[in-house]
Amino acid sequence: MEDLLEYNQEHQQIDEAVEETPRESLNALTLVQADTKAFELKQREAKLLASSTLVPKAYQGNIADVVVAMNMANRLGADPLMVMQSLHIIHGKPGWSAQFLIASFNACGRFTAIEYRMSEKEDECYAVTTEKATGREIVGPVVSMQMAKDEGWSTKSGSKWKTMPQLMLRYRAAAFLIRTTAPEIGLGLYTTDELQDINNGS
Repeated sequence: MEDLLEYNQEHQQIDEAVEETPRESLNALTLVQADTKAFELKQREAKLLASSTLVPKAYQGNIADVVVAMNMANRLGADPLMVMQSLHIIHGKPGWSAQFLIASFNACGRFTAIEYRMSEKEDECYAVTTEKATGREIVGPVVSMQMAKDEGWSTKSGSKWKTMPQLMLRYRAAAFLIRTTAPEIGLGLYTTDELQDINNGS
């Protein structure tokens, strides 16, 4: 805890010093020194997170991956711990949990919260949102149980499409809507469910 408090104090001091100094007065050496110090502090933060038992096991002791997660959190404006808890490696590729992707979209402030429209038989679903700046309704691609069957998603051993089809329809419809409407929110990554489904293995 003391290390974390010391890190926060040093980080704040650097930010304040740079902000209070006129840009024209900052020579190249000063900027390099500030960048170096900031990088060192980032490494210390990564070491603290990597030593925590609260982070997923894949990150414990893995400073390099923690740094990557911190970078992604910074780009998303999210908490590093939340990113580490929501970013998973499936068959060698990183993917977001569907819940995190949906939450990030709903919290971005540019769109209304995602709504889901189900068919009468509840075997088809599409996601809907409204762009706040224009009031334009945006409708995502339709996802169906027939699509899940044709693509081989529901025929794999242990597939969640067999046990919780309505939830999977919503997750996939949301992922399609987000990727076609605002792919930058997910940094272009698939969801973990999608990575499981598109993998050639069973």
